[in-house]
Amino acid sequence: MEEKKLDLNSIIGFVLISGILLWMLYANTPTPEEIKATAKKEQVEKQAKQAKQVKTVSAITEAVPSDTTQTAAAQAQLGSFGYSATLPSATDAVTEIKNEVLAIKISNKGGYIVDATVLGFEQFEKNSKKAVQLIKDSNASLDITLQTADNRTLHTKELYFEPKLTTEGKNQVVTLQLKAGPDQFLEYRYVLKPNEYMLDFGIRSQGLEKVINTSKPLNLEWQLKSYRNEKSISYENRYTELIYEYEDGKDNYLNAAKDSEDEAKEVSYIAFKQHLFSSILLTDTKFKTVKFNSDNLVDDEETDTIFTKNFIAQVPLAFKNGALNYSMNWYYGPSDYTILNDYDRNLDEIMPLGWGIFGWINRYIFIPVFGLISGLGISFGIAIILFTVLVRIVMSPVTYKSYLSQAKMKVLRPEIAELNDKFKDNPMKKQQETMKLYSKAGVNPMAGCLPALLQMPIFYALFQFFPSMFDLRQKSFLWADDLSSYDSIYQLPFHIPFYGSHVSLFPILASIAIFFYMKMTTGDQVMAPPQEGMPDMGKIMKIMIYVSPIMMLFFFNNYASGLSLYYFVSNSITIGIMLVIKNYIVKEDKIHAQIQVNKTKEKKESKFQKKMRELMEQAEAQKAAQKKK
Repeated sequence: MEEKKLDLNSIIGFVLISGILLWMLYANTPTPEEIKATAKKEQVEKQAKQAKQVKTVSAITEAVPSDTTQTAAAQAQLGSFGYSATLPSATDAVTEIKNEVLAIKISNKGGYIVDATVLGFEQFEKNSKKAVQLIKDSNASLDITLQTADNRTLHTKELYFEPKLTTEGKNQVVTLQLKAGPDQFLEYRYVLKPNEYMLDFGIRSQGLEKVINTSKPLNLEWQLKSYRNEKSISYENRYTELIYEYEDGKDNYLNAAKDSEDEAKEVSYIAFKQHLFSSILLTDTKFKTVKFNSDNLVDDEETDTIFTKNFIAQVPLAFKNGALNYSMNWYYGPSDYTILNDYDRNLDEIMPLGWGIFGWINRYIFIPVFGLISGLGISFGIAIILFTVLVRIVMSPVTYKSYLSQAKMKVLRPEIAELNDKFKDNPMKKQQETMKLYSKAGVNPMAGCLPALLQMPIFYALFQFFPSMFDLRQKSFLWADDLSSYDSIYQLPFHIPFYGSHVSLFPILASIAIFFYMKMTTGDQVMAPPQEGMPDMGKIMKIMIYVSPIMMLFFFNNYASGLSLYYFVSNSITIGIMLVIKNYIVKEDKIHAQIQVNKTKEKKESKFQKKMRELMEQAEAQKAAQKKK
């Protein structure tokens, strides 16, 4: 009975559960409208998906013909090098490398440097906030002309290189490849080291034997339009020039004053020197034959200008076994003797230190001595003054000899005047008797000129020394704000030919000092009586007392104020030394007594004096014979 009850309960439970499930199924069954809406929605989504797929396929289909067209067009124009035009690097993007002293930007287009900034220096004047940029705004280019195997002429400066920036230790390396295929390229490689103005630079080719004509050298053209960087246009342009080294250490330059050109063989470096900054290309493998051009862009020294010179060097790059492989260097930095000399590659020769003994004096005496003095931590103006004092002390024995000779001539002046009156109608006899007087008195009339001649190398060496001193750039002293340029104290409203449109004070002071120095020296000199037909040197020297200071004033008005400061201090010191010699060392009464003693002594006639006497006697005899005839 219990078992039947259990079965009945189970049946009832099953029926209830089944009923609930049927009801839930019925409740969730969509209506015909819902089924229709769902079907429509699925159809719309399917159509959208198909449309998207069609669009993607269409885009892909369209892209293929476009790339194919672009590649075909590039190859039609550039041949194998059309490959480079299809790479992602075919843009005007630049790669920048920088160290503590130099910032360089290299363009994909052309693969050459488009910006070279010398860090730590300002353009024109101190606090100008304008950096010294040797290259910017397309003022320079590096171009190799490629003659392809299919008779095309291409220029690398118009083609796109693929750049790669890496490091080697602390060195930054930029490799740029102009590609004719995955493994066919022309490569430029730049390496910038820490604290260096000098970059390593290499040019090499790979796999181009069948792409370009390797039977003759490629032509590389380096061009630079030099920016004006200093305050004085005329002064900077005077020392902006193209210099090159050739044939194992010889050096030469193009005329800086006018347009000029030249050619040289076995060239090892080319320098585009901009007075106080330089751009230099050096090579380990000497360039066989190089053509140089320099165009002067300064028409008027008083006209404000952006550029000074336009330099061009055309260089042959020779193939070896069908490939290029050149190891070179770029230098972008100061025209500083110490920096350039430290590279030990004869770069100091680009400095205008003078030839022969003048350059020797500057290299081995003046530059080390001035470097020692300026390294004491004093201002450069004081350093110039101390340097001048030291030079004058060293030269003081020469000054003494010169003044002693003048004093002797002054003592003999009355006797010379008597001879002039006695033989005024017989110049030859007057000359003979005057020479006899000099010989008896033990006086050499040329002794006063010899010390001046000895000072000429010093004078010329210093004239070349100051324009070459980079350390003076934008260093101030008193009213001069730049010892490497003129010290203007007043701007004129007009231009004076050969003088300029400003007034510099140091040249005025130097001219005044020169006037008094010449007044002291020339005023006391007694010139030998003029020979017949020869100019009167006495009158000429008196004129020069006034002409020389004026020439100095005009000539140095646009020159470095450091040079004018030197000449002002130098002549002032010389005047002081001569006053001391005159008042405390050389006594005219003692000189007169000594001359009288010399006259009483028998003096052997030298071979030179004997020869001169005989020549004069012969000339006098011939003249007498002609008169008689």
